Amino acid sequence: MLASIPLPARVLGLAGLLPFWATAIAAAFGQGAWAAAGLQAQIAYGAVILTFLGGVHWGVALRMEAVPSWARLGWSVTPSLLGWAALLLPPLPALCLLAAGLTAALAVDLRTLGEPLAPRWYAALRRILTLGALASLFVTLLGL
Repeated sequence: MLASIPLPARVLGLAGLLPFWATAIAAAFGQGAWAAAGLQAQIAYGAVILTFLGGVHWGVALRMEAVPSWARLGWSVTPSLLGWAALLLPPLPALCLLAAGLTAALAVDLRTLGEPLAPRWYAALRRILTLGALASLFVTLLGL
């Protein structure tokens, strides 16, 4: 599965999991200020990643649709709003909202970003990255 993903996308995508896991380890296993900083950083990074995932759809709409649809553009801003809301919530609901947002983003991507909008390998990469991010959020939740 990984071999089908072009090397730059594979390396950069997997590297994008490092902040999720570094902050999860700090939040779940750190003490005092380290744990608090890890938790805050993970929530912030999750919000940023949700924004990035929504931006993919904005880019697709601009590139592939002569008149961008309300549905695609509407979805493209939704992950940003979910991420922003997560930044305003206490940790437990914030982590749950991020998990729900990442799951929803994957579901929408798998349903709407087939060829020619995205290369065949994109779905495999998205599955791997979403599972890695969700697992890190779960580790953090266990540490709360």
